[in-house]
Parts: sequence; C-alpha cells; structure tokens
Amino acid sequence: MDAMVKPWHDDTCRAGGQTDGGAMELTRPNATVAPSGVSTARYPQLDAARGFAVLAMVVYHLSWDLRYFGFIAADVEDSLGWRTFARLIAGSFLFIVGVSLVLSTRRGFDLSRYLRRLGIIVAAAAGITLVTWFVFPSTFIFFGILHHIAVASVLGLLFLNLPILVVVGAAVLCFLAPSFLAGPAFESPALVWLGLSSTLPRTNDFVPIFPWFGVVLAGIAGARLWLRAPNPAGLPFSHVRVPWPLLWAGRHSLLIYLAHQPILFGLVFVVAYVFPPSLLELEPQFIESCTVSCLDSEVDLEICQKTCTCMAERAQAVGIWNDLMRQSLSAEGEQRYFAMVDECRAEAEAP
Repeated sequence: MDAMVKPWHDDTCRAGGQTDGGAMELTRPNATVAPSGVSTARYPQLDAARGFAVLAMVVYHLSWDLRYFGFIAADVEDSLGWRTFARLIAGSFLFIVGVSLVLSTRRGFDLSRYLRRLGIIVAAAAGITLVTWFVFPSTFIFFGILHHIAVASVLGLLFLNLPILVVVGAAVLCFLAPSFLAGPAFESPALVWLGLSSTLPRTNDFVPIFPWFGVVLAGIAGARLWLRAPNPAGLPFSHVRVPWPLLWAGRHSLLIYLAHQPILFGLVFVVAYVFPPSLLELEPQFIESCTVSCLDSEVDLEICQKTCTCMAERAQAVGIWNDLMRQSLSAEGEQRYFAMVDECRAEAEAP
C-alpha cells in the first residue's frame, strides 16, 4: 500500500508550547481568530497521531522496497498481517481528515484557504499518478490515498452540518456498500475508483470511495460528538507528551509522503547494486511467509507446507524465482505462477 498523507485542513494552525526535555505537551491548543472569523488553532494531538501514522507508513514502504529487491521474502502486499497493517495506516490518515475538517471549520470557513490547500493535494495526487505511470506502468497509482483525500475533502463538506445520526448512517452505508452493491456495472475504468467493481484493479495503492469514505465520515462524527461534550477543552490524551520529531513529522507529512519513497527506493537500489542479495537464500523465508498466508485461508498446516515447498522448487525450476522474489513478474510469469500454485496445491492434497 503506497498510502498516506496528512489531512491539510489544520496546516495553517500554530503549534502548542514547548515543554521540558524538548517534548511537546499535548494540552489545549493555542487558538486565535483570524479577521475572517476562521479559527487558527492547532491541535498537537492530531500532529502526534499523524506522526505515528507517518512512521508506520515509512516502515511499510521500507519493507516493500526490501521485498522488491529481494532482501526479504515477506509477502508485504498479500499476507493478512501486512494487509491489515497497511489498512490501519490508511484508515488513520482518513479518520484524521474527517476530524481536521470539523475542527478547522468550527468557527468559520475560509474558501480561499480551502481551495489553496485542495489545489496542493490535487497537484500532488496528479504528480504521483504521472511518476508511477512511468516507473510502474502496469500498476501505476490512479486513485490512491492522496486522490481519496482530495475527493473526501469536498464530499466531507456536505456532512458538516447534517445530523450526527445521518453522518453515522452514511458511514455505515459506505462500509457495507462493497458487499451489497459491487457488480459488473462498476467494472468500467471510469467507475472503478468507487470501489464497487467485482475485481480489484492492479495498482500499487488503491483507496476507493467505498468503503474508505466511511472512515472520513467516522472522523467527522467523532469530532462533532467531542465538540458537543459539556467542556471540550482538549482532545483525548491531552496529558501525553511526545518527542518533537514525531510532531514535526505530523505537521510535514505531505512532504514526507512525497519524498520518502523515492529516497528509500533509491537507497535500497544502491545497496542491492553494491551488495546483490542472494535470492536463493530467501527460499526458507518464502516458504515461511507463504505458509503463514496459506494458513490465513484456514488450510491444514501440512498441506500449506507441502504446497509452499513445491512452489519454491518449481519457481526456481521454471525460471521465475528471481522475478517472484522481486515482485516483478510479467503477465506471462504471473500466469505460470498461478498455474504452479494450483498444481502444487493439488499435489499436496492428493492422498
């Protein structure tokens, strides 16, 4: 999942005060009111939460790069654990989008500031699409986290003043939509970004409207419920102190999102060029990772181990092992791989 960037709605706010030891105390935000009546308060709690999400994002992408170049055999894209990790990261950013949208407009709405920030996100999303089109033409990003944030930042405005129960109901509908509405009618490339197609598109980062806009709506509902509290003096965990680098990362996560993966990818590429990994040595890791993924499908352990061992041996025999370890199989290689999976599985289950 190449996910994840900060909500921009509270970028214009000022940071809270510095505390002993260089840490930032997450207390009540500094708040002023601009001449237009728009609040310029910054909530350090959101910066901290976003900073944690940024750190998790960097860990995920570094792991993806290490797998791509063959240093590790972990199934970063498809195993249940890694998929869950990626979804939690994306969900964290989108929830913060909803919260930030509510807090940044609670005392007024500055249209020019809104359009300027929206334009930055749209331009960054377009840049990601353009770059990945050239680097990964078969799996380029056409509707990733940035694209979703741009659309959600517009759609979210419609829910700021609706009854909270309506917002919660809409969030539930978003979560359930892929289970009840998905079908061939949404297979068109013009509609696939909705997330209602029967099959997932091939892309390195896909954050469709359904069900993910439900997370944004959950953030909107949560922030509005908090504001309705008798004395909402500060966000939860206001007593927690975190190191300032984490807060800095939270405030600059758009820059980090755009820069970190090219830097990480380039560094791992250089290391792989100077110290090429021995891909054959990754066989035990592949079998272990493959077995864990197989067990997630509730298949017997012995059958999983036999299937994965067979897959490792045959991938080397037919000449697709290196590409498999680098996650760079061609379309033909993928066909051979999935045929090999069926064959190995059948042999493992044979009496």
